[in-house]
Amino acid sequence: AGEIRRVERQLQNQTGNDVIVAPLYGNLKSEEQDRAIAPAPEGYRKVVLATAIAESSLTIEGVRVVIDSGQQRRAVFEANSGMTRLVTGWVSKASAEQRKGRAGRIEPGVCYRLWSESAQFGLAEFTPPEIQEADLAPLVLELAQWGARSPEQLDWIDPPPAAHWQQAVALLQWLDMLDADSAITEHGKAARDMGVHPRLAHMILRGRDIGHGYLAAELAALLEERDLAGRSVGADMQERVRMLRGSGPRQGVDTARVISITKSVSRLAAGLERPQAMPSEDEVGRVLAQAYPDRIARKRRDEAPRYQLSNGRGAALRSDDRLARYEWLVAAELDGKAREATIYLAAPVTPALLEQDLSGHIEEYEEAVWDERRGTVVARRVRKLGQLELEETALPAPSPELVQQGLLAAVRKKGLGSLPWTPAAEQWLARVALLAERFPGEWPTVSERWLTDNLETWLGPFLAGMIRWRDLDKLNLNQALSSLLDYPQQQALEDLVPTRLTIPTGQTVALDYTAENGPVLAAKLQALFGWTKTPTVAGAQVPVVIHLLSPAQRPLAVTADLASFWQNAYPEVRKDMRGRYPKHPWPEDPLTADASQGTKKRPVR
Repeated sequence: AGEIRRVERQLQNQTGNDVIVAPLYGNLKSEEQDRAIAPAPEGYRKVVLATAIAESSLTIEGVRVVIDSGQQRRAVFEANSGMTRLVTGWVSKASAEQRKGRAGRIEPGVCYRLWSESAQFGLAEFTPPEIQEADLAPLVLELAQWGARSPEQLDWIDPPPAAHWQQAVALLQWLDMLDADSAITEHGKAARDMGVHPRLAHMILRGRDIGHGYLAAELAALLEERDLAGRSVGADMQERVRMLRGSGPRQGVDTARVISITKSVSRLAAGLERPQAMPSEDEVGRVLAQAYPDRIARKRRDEAPRYQLSNGRGAALRSDDRLARYEWLVAAELDGKAREATIYLAAPVTPALLEQDLSGHIEEYEEAVWDERRGTVVARRVRKLGQLELEETALPAPSPELVQQGLLAAVRKKGLGSLPWTPAAEQWLARVALLAERFPGEWPTVSERWLTDNLETWLGPFLAGMIRWRDLDKLNLNQALSSLLDYPQQQALEDLVPTRLTIPTGQTVALDYTAENGPVLAAKLQALFGWTKTPTVAGAQVPVVIHLLSPAQRPLAVTADLASFWQNAYPEVRKDMRGRYPKHPWPEDPLTADASQGTKKRPVR
């Protein structure tokens, strides 16, 4: 509608008095829609600015020209958020052909497409089937009534997305319409018979139980139709109820739509009399909360008018909306944006009523969380509705297990790199990783992700007595990591991947398993004279990479094949180095020479 009105304003100064510019979209008043569809009066031309409603839903007489933007806006259901959002994108080739067919149905016509011929080849052949993008809750409830509890029990032209199906099942179970085995309940049967979305049916049935059956029918009828008031009056659902009852301003409200909604109320209220008193804001919110327990919203601290929803998502009101002063809301309609949805329809609600009506969805438990500012674990008892915190109280004497949970949460938040790693611990990790790669299934996978997912197993037992982050400085990571191995593995570790190797001088040199292409042994070239066979680890599967150093401890060569180095590369190295380091031995035959760490005068054997 916004784009249509913008084009309408641009055309007003560019057309003559004999041109009628007529918008056409679903939220227009019925008389304006009739004006767009009716033939133009004699002597006038008519330009209709239409949404995709004109693509296939109706015929407009006298259309000889179609100008197609190539764009469409579709309602796409997001299983992760449980909300439907409008997505603007390119039309399919099939839709473009359908739009073209609007022109020249009675006389010759023409279609102007506002995209290139090359772009035409990139269009999808068909618009995705609705079942791929729709909220499946009504369908799943209907199928459950027939006895089908899973999509595998049916043959589909286009199967529904698994995520959408599971989200629908989860919602219906939350609304007590399906049991744990996905079988329909008596409440589900009653909701299905109402012929409205399961959320709204649940609201009507629960509304009757709490003494607000007529109000629930009004809210359901209002939410089934396009918004009666439009965005200009804000998000307040009570205002819509006032308009429907004639107690609020009706300027600009479509009378035909009011009549249609009123008829729906009569059907859904099932003979209930309309109360004389206007419902309060809290009563409207209380009834709405029955349909949208996952959209209870609490204002974030110092971030008005931004809210957190009970489904874990973020949402916001327009800053000038009168509801922005309330801490608690229930959101009936949002735009479904992934990062932060905009609330279009809502009502205030009180925590006391939520506690009373949604007690079955409220969880109470003890937890320990990490307080970054204080650098310590904070233990508390919390009460939550979904992801929304209703209340918290500090625990003066938390259990050691609870404190451990908080420290592990801090490690996950900060990352494994925040732990007091030592070179020995890093080497241990690289050694076991090498064995896990060479002997799959015989050694634990010690990737960063695996270690993070299994902190309780290897790190948790070693956090006893710790409550502050600085306490972790005392943590023995080597000991914690070694707990991942049983005794035979601990014994085999040193044999298969030793930390040090003895070189020809009789000295032991550390192996670096963390080095690129490791393990690496770095030693002075003269110290390896006579060493003809390249050492190996991991049951002789992995050769050790040798870094041969000069007397100044600078790298001269890197090799994983010592025999080849002595035969092919050493003569050139000897030629270059003997003049630079004359005090050190550079024999012609390194295989028979004595290994030495010192100079010619004082060799150390």
